[in-house]
Amino acid sequence: MAGPVRSDEPSKPASPVSPSAPGPRIAVDPPAFDFGRTLPQKAVTREFSIRNFGDQDLVIENVSTSCGCTVADTLAKKVVKPGGSQPLRVTLTTPAGPGPITKSVVVRSNDPARPLLEIKLKTTVAAEAR
Repeated sequence: MAGPVRSDEPSKPASPVSPSAPGPRIAVDPPAFDFGRTLPQKAVTREFSIRNFGDQDLVIENVSTSCGCTVADTLAKKVVKPGGSQPLRVTLTTPAGPGPITKSVVVRSNDPARPLLEIKLKTTVAAEAR
């Protein structure tokens, strides 16, 4: 039978990957973005920061999007040094019809714990005023 939990014991981190684990470790800031209400057939843009919190070079192998209405700019650098970051600019062109939409951008890297990182984009396309 397990004893009572003592309050003076340190809690374990919630992260599934220890920051001390060797190798490259990818993170993105922000991990998702909601553009809120947008107009039909308009381009909205957001810049994300791809970070490497590991101890080895992070190699960005590929960036893909869920559809042709979402475009991720080509990265200036494919390698992110430990502790470094790389901007990723994403543009979403809204459809003609109103309603909520969700799209994604997938970043493939050499992070052994998380080789695919998905960035979620959301918006609600408003009906055009007449």
